[in-house]
Amino acid sequence: MLMRGHALIEGMASGTLLKLTEPLSLWGGVDLQTGHIVDASHPQRGAVVADRLLAMPGSRGSSSSSSALVELARAGMAPAGIITTRSDPILTIGTLVADYLYGAAIPILIVSNEDFGKLSDGANGHLWCKSDEALLTFVDQEPVQFMRHFP
Repeated sequence: MLMRGHALIEGMASGTLLKLTEPLSLWGGVDLQTGHIVDASHPQRGAVVADRLLAMPGSRGSSSSSSALVELARAGMAPAGIITTRSDPILTIGTLVADYLYGAAIPILIVSNEDFGKLSDGANGHLWCKSDEALLTFVDQEPVQFMRHFP
């Protein structure tokens, strides 16, 4: 299967996919010590982002989400990898600083809205992002390869 997308941040990650139905602000939306979503208005409130392949249609809210991601990494509660539908400089900064300070590489994969819709919550998967290439595989499913550019 071929999907559209590209690796924004390089790295490898494995985990269970947590697919959010709404954007999430990490600052104030996630408990930084436990990794639980605490935003009272979020449909996935109570879900845990720690060690998950976090698929979200985008982030929202504060530019402090980058420091929240760094704090999640320090506490060992960061997502293993992030899959989203648009490039986000705030998440990018957070992942770069988390890797620099704590060696917590959190790859980010950008996919189209259409391909995001094909992702299945709860699937166990592996994400590999390198420069212009990306590969996302799920147990018992055909590997998903990503094209570099959207048509």
